[in-house]
Amino acid sequence: MKTTSSIISLKNVFKEYLLGDGSVFLALKNINLEIHQGEFSAIIGPSGSGKSTLMHMVGLLDKPSRGEIIVNGKDISGLDDNQTSTLRNSYVGFVFQQFNLLNKLTIKENILLPATYSRIKPDFDAEERAEMLMEKFGILSKKDSFPNRISGGQQQRVAVARALIMKPQLVLADEPTGNLDHKTGNEIIDLFEQLNTNEGITIVMVTHEMEIAERTRRQIRVLDGEITSDKKR
Repeated sequence: MKTTSSIISLKNVFKEYLLGDGSVFLALKNINLEIHQGEFSAIIGPSGSGKSTLMHMVGLLDKPSRGEIIVNGKDISGLDDNQTSTLRNSYVGFVFQQFNLLNKLTIKENILLPATYSRIKPDFDAEERAEMLMEKFGILSKKDSFPNRISGGQQQRVAVARALIMKPQLVLADEPTGNLDHKTGNEIIDLFEQLNTNEGITIVMVTHEMEIAERTRRQIRVLDGEITSDKKR
């Protein structure tokens, strides 16, 4: 798929953590990265490589110690926590390894959560969109069920629908197949491929599994807090 404009850029980003003994741990070192509209990318690297910290930057879950994060051409470093949270809720949808569904809520209620708690009223009917997403992902018949009553694969489809409910520019998936068997994991990657190819949804996936990463169109390798390679196909 041809890419267009950059939707997020990290420029000379460092992330430092002060340790208990007074020393400083440098988790990210001079990161320069652009994610473009329509890409399907993987951030890969071993445990402790810095890929999760990089994911937090791309997902606006954390701020750099130094450097800039540019979203749609605007430096967001001056935003306070509430402004950043509002931007994150509309800009990025998250899919997690652990699904992070609430068992006390129905499938439909879980999908609607980002819209329910949004500070900005959506300019679309969230309930209609939830129904459309459930039908697209084959879980409409489960809308009144609870997460602990459906399979792991179905739970991850619920999580993907929840990530898409606010029409985000970016879907960020953190080890999305980690709690699934091989067959079901591949089905979830099939779903991501369809969303990217057919609907142009931008997806960045964090994984340590090369078999999964190789199904994306771009692999960004992180080691010791640095990007060591960035390959497209």
